[in-house]
Amino acid sequence: MIIARVVGSVVSTSKAEKLQGKKLLVIQPLDMNTIENDGKPLVSIDTVGSGVGEVVMVVSGSSARQTLSTEGTPVDSAIVGIIDHIEIEGKLTFENKGG
Repeated sequence: MIIARVVGSVVSTSKAEKLQGKKLLVIQPLDMNTIENDGKPLVSIDTVGSGVGEVVMVVSGSSARQTLSTEGTPVDSAIVGIIDHIEIEGKLTFENKGG
């Protein structure tokens, strides 16, 4: 599981049948300690209603196909949570101040 920031979206009118109606977002992986970019952006299927600017939890590989909305769907990355805050060794490294 990684954390990432949602930085954009992907629109695809022609796609696999099981992807119809699914929201595809561009995510930028983040370092949990610094909340700085850590790697290249990738496309992830949204399962929780997240949006641009939010910090999210992302699973990949076979785990991405374990949610109710992705079971049997050809995906390799799924957003499974919107992060409220991250605390590591007693230090708050991220806090969602949006509400």
